[in-house]
Amino acid sequence: MALPTKGRVLIHTTAGEIDVELWSKETPKTCRNFIALALEGYYDGVIFHRIVPGFLVQTGDRTGTGAGGESFYGEPFEDEIHPRLRFAHRGLVGMANNGKKNTNDSQFFITLDRADELHGKHTLFGRVVGDTLYNALKIGEMELGENERPLYPPKIQSITIVDNPFPDIVPRITAAEKRAQQRAREAAQKEREEAERRRGAKKNVKLLSFADDEEGEQDTELVVLKRKAIARPDLIDDPSLSVFPALDALRAPSPPTMKALPEERGMSSKPEAMAKDRPKEKSKRESDTDVIKIREQHRHEKASQKDAQRSEIEKMEAEIRRLTRRREGGDDSEEEERRKKKKPKSYLEEELAKYAKGRGLQKKAKDGRRKDEGDVLAALSSFRGMLRAAGPANLNLVEDAEGEEGEGKVPMVNRGEDPGMDVDDDRGFMSHVLQFPKDDGEETRKAERDYEVIDPRQRSARAREEERERKRATKGRNGPGRPRR
Repeated sequence: MALPTKGRVLIHTTAGEIDVELWSKETPKTCRNFIALALEGYYDGVIFHRIVPGFLVQTGDRTGTGAGGESFYGEPFEDEIHPRLRFAHRGLVGMANNGKKNTNDSQFFITLDRADELHGKHTLFGRVVGDTLYNALKIGEMELGENERPLYPPKIQSITIVDNPFPDIVPRITAAEKRAQQRAREAAQKEREEAERRRGAKKNVKLLSFADDEEGEQDTELVVLKRKAIARPDLIDDPSLSVFPALDALRAPSPPTMKALPEERGMSSKPEAMAKDRPKEKSKRESDTDVIKIREQHRHEKASQKDAQRSEIEKMEAEIRRLTRRREGGDDSEEEERRKKKKPKSYLEEELAKYAKGRGLQKKAKDGRRKDEGDVLAALSSFRGMLRAAGPANLNLVEDAEGEEGEGKVPMVNRGEDPGMDVDDDRGFMSHVLQFPKDDGEETRKAERDYEVIDPRQRSARAREEERERKRATKGRNGPGRPRR
Protein backbone atom coordinates (compact mmCIF):
# COMPACT_ATOMS: atom_id res chain seq x y z
CA MET A 1 0.00 0.00 0.00
CA ALA A 2 1.40 3.39 -1.04
CA LEU A 3 2.15 6.01 1.56
CA PRO A 4 -0.26 8.97 1.81
CA THR A 5 0.83 12.15 0.05
CA LYS A 6 0.73 15.74 1.26
CA GLY A 7 1.15 18.46 -1.36
CA ARG A 8 0.16 18.76 -5.01
CA VAL A 9 1.40 20.70 -8.06
CA LEU A 10 0.25 21.00 -11.67
CA ILE A 11 3.01 21.18 -14.30
CA HIS A 12 1.83 22.94 -17.48
CA THR A 13 3.87 21.71 -20.47
CA THR A 14 3.56 22.07 -24.23
CA ALA A 15 2.53 18.38 -24.30
CA GLY A 16 -0.25 18.86 -21.73
CA GLU A 17 -0.67 19.07 -17.98
CA ILE A 18 1.05 16.71 -15.52
CA ASP A 19 -0.58 16.39 -12.07
CA VAL A 20 1.99 15.49 -9.38
CA GLU A 21 1.36 14.59 -5.72
CA LEU A 22 4.27 15.00 -3.28
CA TRP A 23 5.52 12.92 -0.33
CA SER A 24 6.47 16.00 1.68
CA LYS A 25 6.44 14.15 5.01
CA GLU A 26 8.95 11.49 3.91
CA THR A 27 11.15 13.86 1.81
CA PRO A 28 10.69 17.35 3.32
CA LYS A 29 13.93 18.95 2.08
CA THR A 30 13.49 17.79 -1.52
CA CYS A 31 9.83 18.87 -1.67
CA ARG A 32 10.66 22.25 -0.09
CA ASN A 33 13.35 22.82 -2.75
CA PHE A 34 10.94 21.88 -5.57
CA ILE A 35 8.07 24.06 -4.24
CA ALA A 36 10.36 27.08 -3.66
CA LEU A 37 11.84 26.91 -7.19
CA ALA A 38 8.33 26.59 -8.64
CA LEU A 39 7.17 29.67 -6.67
CA GLU A 40 10.14 31.64 -8.01
CA GLY A 41 9.29 30.64 -11.60
CA TYR A 42 12.62 28.85 -12.00
CA TYR A 43 11.13 26.05 -14.12
CA ASP A 44 9.21 28.38 -16.48
CA GLY A 45 10.44 27.86 -20.03
CA VAL A 46 12.74 24.94 -19.14
CA ILE A 47 12.87 22.14 -21.75
CA PHE A 48 12.92 18.35 -21.36
CA HIS A 49 16.55 17.93 -22.43
CA ARG A 50 16.79 14.14 -22.01
CA ILE A 51 14.40 11.37 -23.08
CA VAL A 52 15.13 7.65 -22.69
CA PRO A 53 12.22 5.70 -24.25
CA GLY A 54 10.70 3.17 -21.87
CA PHE A 55 12.81 4.50 -18.97
CA LEU A 56 12.46 8.22 -18.07
CA VAL A 57 12.16 11.86 -19.19
CA GLN A 58 14.37 14.48 -17.51
CA THR A 59 14.07 18.28 -17.10
CA GLY A 60 14.86 21.09 -14.64
CA ASP A 61 18.05 22.55 -16.20
CA ARG A 62 17.71 26.18 -17.31
CA THR A 63 20.72 25.84 -19.61
CA GLY A 64 19.09 22.93 -21.44
CA THR A 65 22.34 20.96 -21.51
CA GLY A 66 21.85 18.66 -18.52
CA ALA A 67 24.97 20.01 -16.82
CA GLY A 68 23.37 23.00 -15.07
CA GLY A 69 20.86 23.63 -12.34
CA GLU A 70 20.84 25.14 -8.88
CA SER A 71 19.00 24.42 -5.63
CA PHE A 72 16.98 26.77 -3.48
CA TYR A 73 19.53 26.34 -0.68
CA GLY A 74 22.40 27.72 -2.80
CA GLU A 75 24.33 24.43 -2.86
CA PRO A 76 23.64 20.75 -3.61
CA PHE A 77 21.70 19.01 -0.83
CA GLU A 78 21.65 15.44 0.44
CA ASP A 79 19.53 12.50 -0.68
CA GLU A 80 16.37 11.45 1.22
CA ILE A 81 16.00 7.70 0.66
CA HIS A 82 12.89 6.18 2.26
CA PRO A 83 12.61 2.36 2.55
CA ARG A 84 8.92 2.34 1.60
CA LEU A 85 9.33 4.56 -1.48
CA ARG A 86 10.58 2.48 -4.42
CA PHE A 87 10.60 2.92 -8.20
CA ALA A 88 8.15 0.07 -8.69
CA HIS A 89 6.02 1.45 -11.54
CA ARG A 90 5.75 4.27 -14.08
CA GLY A 91 4.83 7.86 -13.27
CA LEU A 92 7.18 8.34 -10.30
CA VAL A 93 9.07 11.64 -9.87
CA GLY A 94 12.66 11.60 -8.59
CA MET A 95 15.64 13.95 -8.25
CA ALA A 96 18.49 13.73 -10.78
CA ASN A 97 22.14 14.04 -9.68
CA ASN A 98 25.57 14.04 -11.33
CA GLY A 99 26.26 10.38 -10.59
CA LYS A 100 27.29 10.84 -6.97
CA LYS A 101 25.36 10.84 -3.72
CA ASN A 102 24.08 14.07 -2.11
CA THR A 103 24.41 16.15 -5.33
CA ASN A 104 20.77 17.19 -5.85
CA ASP A 105 19.95 20.62 -7.30
CA SER A 106 16.95 21.45 -9.54
CA GLN A 107 16.83 18.65 -12.15
CA PHE A 108 14.18 15.95 -11.80
CA PHE A 109 12.84 13.07 -13.91
CA ILE A 110 9.62 11.08 -14.43
CA THR A 111 9.82 7.32 -14.90
CA LEU A 112 8.09 5.65 -17.85
CA ASP A 113 8.32 2.10 -16.46
CA ARG A 114 9.55 0.10 -13.46
CA ALA A 115 13.13 1.12 -12.58
CA ASP A 116 14.62 -1.16 -9.90
CA GLU A 117 18.15 0.07 -10.66
CA LEU A 118 17.30 3.50 -9.22
CA HIS A 119 16.53 2.19 -5.70
CA GLY A 120 18.76 3.83 -3.10
CA LYS A 121 20.48 6.09 -5.66
CA HIS A 122 17.90 8.82 -6.28
CA THR A 123 15.38 10.57 -4.04
CA LEU A 124 11.77 9.60 -4.88
CA PHE A 125 9.51 12.51 -3.81
CA GLY A 126 6.33 12.44 -5.96
CA ARG A 127 4.04 10.56 -8.31
CA VAL A 128 1.95 11.45 -11.38
CA VAL A 129 -1.79 10.85 -10.79
CA GLY A 130 -4.82 10.59 -13.01
CA ASP A 131 -4.96 10.64 -16.79
CA THR A 132 -2.14 13.21 -16.91
CA LEU A 133 0.26 10.26 -16.82
CA TYR A 134 -0.42 9.79 -20.54
CA ASN A 135 0.96 13.27 -21.23
CA ALA A 136 4.26 12.20 -19.62
CA LEU A 137 4.22 9.02 -21.70
CA LYS A 138 3.59 11.13 -24.81
CA ILE A 139 6.78 13.10 -24.07
CA GLY A 140 8.68 9.81 -23.92
CA GLU A 141 7.55 8.89 -27.45
CA MET A 142 8.93 12.02 -29.19
CA GLU A 143 11.52 11.91 -31.97
CA LEU A 144 15.10 11.83 -30.70
CA GLY A 145 18.44 13.03 -32.01
CA GLU A 146 21.93 12.42 -30.69
CA ASN A 147 22.76 11.87 -27.01
CA GLU A 148 19.11 11.15 -26.06
CA ARG A 149 18.08 14.73 -26.89
CA PRO A 150 14.68 15.32 -28.56
CA LEU A 151 14.69 17.03 -31.94
CA TYR A 152 11.73 19.21 -30.92
CA PRO A 153 12.00 19.34 -27.12
CA PRO A 154 8.81 20.08 -25.15
CA LYS A 155 9.12 22.58 -22.35
CA ILE A 156 7.52 23.56 -19.07
CA GLN A 157 5.33 26.64 -19.45
CA SER A 158 4.58 27.15 -15.74
CA ILE A 159 3.92 25.28 -12.49
CA THR A 160 0.79 25.88 -10.38
CA ILE A 161 0.94 25.08 -6.65
CA VAL A 162 -2.43 23.45 -5.90
CA ASP A 163 -1.65 22.36 -2.31
CA ASN A 164 1.40 23.93 -0.64
CA PRO A 165 2.61 21.80 2.30
CA PHE A 166 5.13 24.52 3.31
CA PRO A 167 3.26 27.84 3.74
CA ASP A 168 6.30 29.36 5.48
CA ILE A 169 8.40 29.44 2.27
CA VAL A 170 9.48 32.99 1.32
CA PRO A 171 10.70 33.00 -2.32
CA ARG A 172 13.70 35.14 -3.18
CA ILE A 173 11.76 36.52 -6.14
CA THR A 174 8.24 35.68 -7.23
CA ALA A 175 7.35 34.36 -10.65
CA ALA A 176 5.46 37.58 -11.47
CA GLU A 177 8.49 39.74 -10.65
CA LYS A 178 10.67 37.47 -12.72
CA ARG A 179 8.36 37.78 -15.72
CA ALA A 180 8.33 41.58 -15.34
CA GLN A 181 12.12 41.67 -15.33
CA GLN A 182 12.21 39.41 -18.37
CA ARG A 183 9.82 41.70 -20.23
CA ALA A 184 11.98 44.71 -19.32
CA ARG A 185 15.13 42.95 -20.56
CA GLU A 186 13.42 42.01 -23.82
CA ALA A 187 12.21 45.60 -24.32
CA ALA A 188 15.73 46.96 -23.67
CA GLN A 189 17.20 44.45 -26.11
CA LYS A 190 14.72 45.48 -28.79
CA GLU A 191 15.58 49.15 -28.26
CA ARG A 192 19.31 48.40 -28.52
CA GLU A 193 18.77 46.47 -31.73
CA GLU A 194 16.66 49.30 -33.14
CA ALA A 195 19.34 51.85 -32.27
CA GLU A 196 22.00 49.69 -33.91
CA ARG A 197 19.87 49.37 -37.02
CA ARG A 198 19.39 53.14 -37.23
CA ARG A 199 23.10 53.80 -36.73
CA GLY A 200 24.10 51.29 -39.37
CA ALA A 201 21.59 52.58 -41.94
CA LYS A 202 23.83 55.45 -43.18
CA LYS A 203 24.49 55.58 -46.87
CA ASN A 204 27.87 54.31 -48.06
CA VAL A 205 28.98 56.75 -50.78
CA LYS A 206 31.84 54.48 -51.83
CA LEU A 207 29.42 52.09 -53.52
CA LEU A 208 28.32 52.64 -57.11
CA SER A 209 24.92 54.24 -57.53
CA PHE A 210 23.00 55.26 -60.60
CA ALA A 211 19.71 56.89 -59.75
CA ASP A 212 20.48 58.32 -56.34
CA ASP A 213 23.83 60.06 -56.99
CA GLU A 214 22.52 63.53 -56.28
CA GLU A 215 20.76 62.43 -53.13
CA GLY A 216 23.92 60.64 -51.99
CA GLU A 217 25.95 63.81 -52.44
CA GLN A 218 23.44 65.82 -50.45
CA ASP A 219 23.49 63.25 -47.64
CA THR A 220 27.27 63.29 -47.57
CA GLU A 221 27.40 67.06 -47.31
CA LEU A 222 24.88 67.02 -44.48
CA VAL A 223 26.89 64.47 -42.52
CA VAL A 224 30.07 66.52 -42.94
CA LEU A 225 28.32 69.70 -41.78
CA LYS A 226 27.00 67.92 -38.68
CA ARG A 227 30.42 66.70 -37.68
CA LYS A 228 32.19 70.10 -38.09
CA ALA A 229 32.27 72.32 -35.01
CA ILE A 230 33.61 75.80 -35.79
CA ALA A 231 34.53 78.07 -32.91
CA ARG A 232 34.73 81.89 -33.50
CA PRO A 233 35.74 83.52 -30.23
CA ASP A 234 36.35 86.84 -31.96
CA LEU A 235 32.60 87.14 -32.65
CA ILE A 236 31.66 86.76 -28.98
CA ASP A 237 31.23 90.08 -27.10
CA ASP A 238 31.71 88.54 -23.67
CA PRO A 239 35.09 86.80 -23.49
CA SER A 240 34.02 84.87 -20.36
CA LEU A 241 31.52 82.86 -22.48
CA SER A 242 34.23 81.65 -24.80
CA VAL A 243 35.65 78.17 -24.43
CA PHE A 244 39.08 79.52 -25.46
CA PRO A 245 41.43 81.65 -23.37
CA ALA A 246 41.16 85.45 -23.57
CA LEU A 247 44.54 85.72 -25.30
CA ASP A 248 43.30 83.61 -28.18
CA ALA A 249 40.52 86.13 -28.80
CA LEU A 250 43.15 88.80 -29.77
CA ARG A 251 44.74 86.55 -32.31
CA ALA A 252 43.53 86.06 -35.82
CA PRO A 253 41.40 83.01 -36.29
CA SER A 254 43.29 80.08 -37.75
CA PRO A 255 41.82 77.10 -39.54
CA PRO A 256 41.32 74.05 -37.40
CA THR A 257 44.21 71.63 -37.45
CA MET A 258 44.09 67.91 -37.85
CA LYS A 259 44.81 67.42 -34.15
CA ALA A 260 41.68 69.26 -33.16
CA LEU A 261 39.45 67.15 -35.36
CA PRO A 262 39.40 64.09 -33.05
CA GLU A 263 38.49 66.30 -30.09
CA GLU A 264 35.74 67.95 -32.11
CA ARG A 265 34.52 64.58 -33.22
CA GLY A 266 34.51 63.45 -29.60
CA MET A 267 32.52 66.52 -28.54
CA SER A 268 30.00 65.94 -31.29
CA SER A 269 29.66 62.24 -30.40
CA LYS A 270 28.75 62.91 -26.76
CA PRO A 271 25.14 63.95 -27.52
CA GLU A 272 24.76 60.83 -29.66
CA ALA A 273 25.94 58.64 -26.76
CA MET A 274 23.56 60.44 -24.43
CA ALA A 275 20.74 59.82 -26.90
CA LYS A 276 21.65 56.11 -26.96
CA ASP A 277 21.59 55.88 -23.17
CA ARG A 278 18.14 57.47 -22.88
CA PRO A 279 16.15 54.36 -24.04
CA LYS A 280 18.13 52.24 -21.59
CA GLU A 281 17.30 54.56 -18.70
CA LYS A 282 13.65 54.68 -19.76
CA SER A 283 13.34 50.87 -19.96
CA LYS A 284 15.11 50.55 -16.60
CA ARG A 285 12.68 53.01 -15.01
CA GLU A 286 9.70 51.07 -16.46
CA SER A 287 11.03 47.77 -15.13
CA ASP A 288 11.62 49.33 -11.70
CA THR A 289 8.04 50.67 -11.76
CA ASP A 290 6.65 47.20 -12.63
CA VAL A 291 8.60 45.58 -9.81
CA ILE A 292 7.43 48.26 -7.34
CA LYS A 293 3.80 47.71 -8.38
CA ILE A 294 4.11 43.95 -7.95
CA ARG A 295 5.69 44.38 -4.52
CA GLU A 296 2.91 46.79 -3.49
CA GLN A 297 0.29 44.29 -4.60
CA HIS A 298 2.06 41.53 -2.66
CA ARG A 299 2.18 43.78 0.43
CA HIS A 300 -1.58 44.53 0.16
CA GLU A 301 -2.39 40.84 -0.10
CA LYS A 302 -0.32 40.11 3.01
CA ALA A 303 -2.07 42.94 4.88
CA SER A 304 -5.52 41.60 3.92
CA GLN A 305 -4.51 38.13 5.10
CA LYS A 306 -3.32 39.56 8.41
CA ASP A 307 -6.63 41.44 8.84
CA ALA A 308 -8.59 38.26 8.20
CA GLN A 309 -6.47 36.37 10.73
CA ARG A 310 -6.91 39.16 13.28
CA SER A 311 -10.71 39.13 12.90
CA GLU A 312 -10.73 35.34 13.26
CA ILE A 313 -8.64 35.60 16.44
CA GLU A 314 -11.03 38.22 17.87
CA LYS A 315 -14.01 35.92 17.20
CA MET A 316 -12.24 33.04 18.96
CA GLU A 317 -11.38 35.23 21.95
CA ALA A 318 -15.00 36.38 22.24
CA GLU A 319 -16.15 32.75 22.13
CA ILE A 320 -13.62 31.82 24.85
CA ARG A 321 -14.81 34.68 27.05
CA ARG A 322 -18.42 33.62 26.61
CA LEU A 323 -17.65 30.01 27.53
CA THR A 324 -15.63 31.13 30.58
CA ARG A 325 -18.47 33.36 31.73
CA ARG A 326 -20.96 30.53 31.34
CA ARG A 327 -18.73 28.10 33.27
CA GLU A 328 -18.30 30.57 36.13
CA GLY A 329 -22.06 31.02 36.37
CA GLY A 330 -22.07 34.61 35.21
CA ASP A 331 -24.78 36.33 33.23
CA ASP A 332 -24.96 35.63 29.55
CA SER A 333 -24.59 38.35 27.01
CA GLU A 334 -27.57 40.18 25.56
CA GLU A 335 -27.29 38.24 22.34
CA GLU A 336 -27.33 34.92 24.23
CA GLU A 337 -30.36 35.97 26.29
CA ARG A 338 -32.16 37.04 23.13
CA ARG A 339 -31.35 33.68 21.57
CA LYS A 340 -32.70 31.84 24.63
CA LYS A 341 -35.91 33.87 24.64
CA LYS A 342 -36.46 33.27 20.95
CA LYS A 343 -35.92 29.52 20.93
CA PRO A 344 -36.36 27.97 17.50
CA LYS A 345 -38.99 25.30 17.01
CA SER A 346 -37.88 21.72 16.55
CA TYR A 347 -38.88 19.64 13.55
CA LEU A 348 -41.34 17.64 15.67
CA GLU A 349 -43.09 20.79 16.89
CA GLU A 350 -43.41 22.08 13.33
CA GLU A 351 -44.96 18.81 12.16
CA LEU A 352 -47.36 18.72 15.13
CA ALA A 353 -48.42 22.29 14.43
CA LYS A 354 -49.04 21.38 10.79
CA TYR A 355 -51.35 18.47 11.67
CA ALA A 356 -52.97 20.27 14.60
CA LYS A 357 -54.61 22.68 12.17
CA GLY A 358 -57.20 20.02 11.28
CA ARG A 359 -58.32 19.39 14.86
CA GLY A 360 -61.57 20.68 16.26
CA LEU A 361 -59.88 22.79 18.93
CA GLN A 362 -57.76 24.60 16.37
CA LYS A 363 -60.55 25.40 13.93
CA LYS A 364 -61.78 28.96 13.78
CA ALA A 365 -65.16 30.25 12.89
CA LYS A 366 -65.83 32.80 10.16
CA ASP A 367 -65.61 35.64 12.65
CA GLY A 368 -62.08 34.51 13.66
CA ARG A 369 -62.99 32.96 17.04
CA ARG A 370 -62.29 29.34 17.87
CA LYS A 371 -65.20 26.92 17.89
CA ASP A 372 -65.92 25.07 21.12
CA GLU A 373 -67.31 21.54 21.38
CA GLY A 374 -70.76 22.63 22.56
CA ASP A 375 -72.51 21.05 19.56
CA VAL A 376 -70.89 17.68 20.17
CA LEU A 377 -71.68 17.73 23.89
CA ALA A 378 -75.26 18.78 23.14
CA ALA A 379 -75.71 15.78 20.82
CA LEU A 380 -74.25 13.51 23.52
CA SER A 381 -76.69 14.87 26.10
CA SER A 382 -79.54 14.29 23.68
CA PHE A 383 -78.50 10.65 23.32
CA ARG A 384 -78.41 10.24 27.11
CA GLY A 385 -81.95 11.54 27.35
CA MET A 386 -83.08 8.98 24.79
CA LEU A 387 -81.43 6.20 26.85
CA ARG A 388 -83.26 7.34 30.00
CA ALA A 389 -86.55 7.34 28.13
CA ALA A 390 -85.93 3.84 26.73
CA GLY A 391 -85.76 2.02 30.09
CA PRO A 392 -84.43 2.03 33.62
CA ALA A 393 -81.79 -0.57 32.76
CA ASN A 394 -79.57 2.02 31.14
CA LEU A 395 -79.97 4.57 33.91
CA ASN A 396 -76.86 3.44 35.78
CA LEU A 397 -74.75 3.67 32.62
CA VAL A 398 -75.95 7.19 31.98
CA GLU A 399 -75.22 8.28 35.56
CA ASP A 400 -71.71 6.80 35.39
CA ALA A 401 -70.99 8.71 32.19
CA GLU A 402 -72.25 11.93 33.74
CA GLY A 403 -70.05 11.45 36.82
CA GLU A 404 -66.93 11.02 34.67
CA GLU A 405 -67.74 14.13 32.67
CA GLY A 406 -67.69 16.35 35.79
CA GLU A 407 -67.65 20.05 35.24
CA GLY A 408 -67.68 19.70 31.43
CA LYS A 409 -71.41 18.85 31.51
CA VAL A 410 -73.59 20.61 29.00
CA PRO A 411 -77.33 20.97 29.57
CA MET A 412 -79.63 18.74 27.59
CA VAL A 413 -81.17 19.94 24.41
CA ASN A 414 -84.85 20.85 24.64
CA ARG A 415 -87.08 18.14 23.24
CA GLY A 416 -89.35 20.73 21.80
CA GLU A 417 -86.84 21.36 19.02
CA ASP A 418 -87.16 19.60 15.70
CA PRO A 419 -85.20 16.32 16.03
CA GLY A 420 -84.86 16.04 12.26
CA MET A 421 -85.79 13.23 9.95
CA ASP A 422 -85.19 9.69 11.30
CA VAL A 423 -84.38 7.03 8.76
CA ASP A 424 -84.88 4.13 11.22
CA ASP A 425 -87.16 4.61 14.27
CA ASP A 426 -86.48 1.16 15.79
CA ARG A 427 -85.23 1.99 19.29
CA GLY A 428 -85.45 -1.41 20.91
CA PHE A 429 -81.68 -1.71 21.11
CA MET A 430 -81.62 1.14 23.64
CA SER A 431 -83.36 -0.95 26.31
CA HIS A 432 -81.01 -3.91 25.84
CA VAL A 433 -78.32 -4.49 28.52
CA LEU A 434 -75.23 -6.58 27.74
CA GLN A 435 -74.68 -9.20 30.51
CA PHE A 436 -72.07 -11.94 30.98
CA PRO A 437 -72.37 -15.10 33.11
CA LYS A 438 -70.29 -15.12 36.25
CA ASP A 439 -67.14 -17.27 35.94
CA ASP A 440 -67.00 -20.02 38.59
CA GLY A 441 -63.55 -21.37 37.49
CA GLU A 442 -64.85 -24.16 35.29
CA GLU A 443 -63.52 -22.65 32.09
CA THR A 444 -60.05 -22.23 33.57
CA ARG A 445 -59.91 -25.83 34.70
CA LYS A 446 -61.12 -26.98 31.31
CA ALA A 447 -58.32 -25.04 29.57
CA GLU A 448 -55.69 -26.57 31.84
CA ARG A 449 -57.11 -30.03 31.20
CA ASP A 450 -57.44 -29.80 27.42
CA TYR A 451 -54.28 -27.89 26.49
CA GLU A 452 -50.72 -29.04 27.15
CA VAL A 453 -47.85 -26.57 27.45
CA ILE A 454 -44.62 -27.91 25.94
CA ASP A 455 -41.36 -26.36 27.12
CA PRO A 456 -38.34 -27.30 24.88
CA ARG A 457 -36.01 -26.90 27.84
CA GLN A 458 -37.92 -29.56 29.78
CA ARG A 459 -37.78 -31.87 26.75
CA SER A 460 -33.97 -31.57 26.51
CA ALA A 461 -33.63 -32.09 30.29
CA ARG A 462 -35.78 -35.20 30.06
CA ALA A 463 -33.66 -36.56 27.20
CA ARG A 464 -30.45 -36.06 29.22
CA GLU A 465 -32.00 -37.81 32.20
CA GLU A 466 -33.02 -40.76 30.03
CA GLU A 467 -29.46 -41.00 28.64
CA ARG A 468 -28.00 -41.11 32.14
CA GLU A 469 -30.45 -43.86 33.16
CA ARG A 470 -29.50 -45.93 30.11
CA LYS A 471 -25.77 -45.65 30.87
CA ARG A 472 -26.35 -46.57 34.51
CA ALA A 473 -28.35 -49.65 33.52
CA THR A 474 -25.64 -50.77 31.06
CA LYS A 475 -22.94 -50.40 33.70
CA GLY A 476 -24.91 -52.45 36.21
CA ARG A 477 -25.37 -55.24 33.68
CA ASN A 478 -21.62 -55.56 33.05
CA GLY A 479 -20.85 -55.76 36.76
CA PRO A 480 -17.64 -54.76 38.65
CA GLY A 481 -14.23 -55.92 37.48
CA ARG A 482 -11.61 -55.11 34.89
CA PRO A 483 -12.87 -53.55 31.76
CA ARG A 484 -12.81 -55.53 28.54
CA ARG A 485 -10.01 -55.09 26.12
